[in-house]
Amino acid sequence: MRSTLFIAAVLLVAHSALAENWPQFRGPGGQGQTVEKNLPVAWSGAENKNVLWKSPLKGQGHASPIVWGDFVFVCTAQWPNGVVKRESVIPEQHVTCYRASDGTLLWDTLVPAGPWLRNDFRSGPGGGYAAATPVTDGKLVYCAFGSSVMAAIDFQGKLVWSKPMVPYTFDVTVGNSPNLFGDTVLMVCAAAKPADSRVMAFDKASGEMKWEQKLPGTPFGHSTPLIIDVGGKAQMLVVASGMAVTANAMQAVDPANGQRLWWCRGAGDVPAPVYGGGLVYFDCGRGGPGTAVDPTGSGDVTTTHIRWTIQHVPEGLGSPIIVGDYLYRLHAPGVLKCYELKTGKEVYSKRLEGIQTTWASPIADADGRLFFASAGKSFVVQSGPEFKLLGSSDLGDNNHASPAASGGKLFLVGMKNIYCVGETQK
Repeated sequence: MRSTLFIAAVLLVAHSALAENWPQFRGPGGQGQTVEKNLPVAWSGAENKNVLWKSPLKGQGHASPIVWGDFVFVCTAQWPNGVVKRESVIPEQHVTCYRASDGTLLWDTLVPAGPWLRNDFRSGPGGGYAAATPVTDGKLVYCAFGSSVMAAIDFQGKLVWSKPMVPYTFDVTVGNSPNLFGDTVLMVCAAAKPADSRVMAFDKASGEMKWEQKLPGTPFGHSTPLIIDVGGKAQMLVVASGMAVTANAMQAVDPANGQRLWWCRGAGDVPAPVYGGGLVYFDCGRGGPGTAVDPTGSGDVTTTHIRWTIQHVPEGLGSPIIVGDYLYRLHAPGVLKCYELKTGKEVYSKRLEGIQTTWASPIADADGRLFFASAGKSFVVQSGPEFKLLGSSDLGDNNHASPAASGGKLFLVGMKNIYCVGETQK
């Protein structure tokens, strides 16, 4: 009996060691890509099909979950009982940690409120106070909340530091998520007051400000930046144009100091950009043009490095995804479009009938399967030039959070619960 238990424990450790971490918004590379091959293509809340576990959430939010080893981290906001006017008080801001293997709640930490008492709650569950996805380096979890505060928590749930983000002239809420680079936590503040737009770099260990770089004239945006490597040099892609077409909608900055490297004309607000085949693609998410640009230039590259443009991409707040030679974009009313990455030519347009949200950003696995997944109605589609539906699912707990993938499992945040779905052992 002891030997059997020992072998089982060894196998569990080995499996955990092989599982890919999902440390930030859109995964390890920030583009929704995973090396996992055994993710489920169908699950059901009503029949409990492939639902390995579910655990109740403390509060609400549409921040996406992140996973490191056997830990799943979620950010939520909760108003105290009896609060009628939400604009009168800042809600509790929670960071919770669940065991990835069985959903046990390990700890629940309150983050002290920042200075911003908001009165605009258009931005979804939790009133937009918990919209930003946390990020981790395996030592600390770094999170931003809508009260305009950045905080770090260790893996035992201890608050290590918290710092206000001032000024806080954001549009509606803090919608984008933090990035890690070197020994810094980077937060882009693309403000409703363009003079306040800036990149903030916090020291990971202490929370002290290492540097701050102004981005004067940058309109508001809620897009999470993407850090890429171009010719051996890091670039952080910042998308913000205030729901309009502007001359600097896309800006590439040096993540070591915030200095601008290049910029171009276009539109951008919510979706994160993607990079593949030597091209960066971005669009607004609110309706407007989509732009593909070569990131090897410097200065204003509008007339020299833009390779193609889609005249109009309808509203869809989720991010695009690239698999192989194709770009995929989901927009309202649940329409999935596939484009040739090299040319921008539309390959197909198909309706994902009844999909619950176009806010959640998709995942692509190692076999090229596309997961348009949430805790509501979800779809899995095979990548390629022909539309092929592999499965549809519904947990009946509608929310906008994007999925996380690790260890052959998907982690999905609803309004009431967090779920873990995976292939049930036969």
